[in-house]
Amino acid sequence: MRATLAERSAWDCVKPMPNRVRIPAFSPFLYRYRNLVERCFSKLKHFRAVATRYDKRDDNFLASVQLASIRIWLRHNESVT
Repeated sequence: MRATLAERSAWDCVKPMPNRVRIPAFSPFLYRYRNLVERCFSKLKHFRAVATRYDKRDDNFLASVQLASIRIWLRHNESVT
């Protein structure tokens, strides 16, 4: 699998087990941002219309994803005071 990714000029970004004999290349920077993207998709899937693709037209689906993203962003940045 790593050879296939290397042919396509892609990076694998999975943290290796500490007891491996041949430890593959690992970038903590890429791992952090991959995790951030995965968490964002996870939060988007909590919105039913996005998770089930309720809107069949592309523009309506994009609008629902944008609305869900705005709600996530507002929830994250709301004031505590």
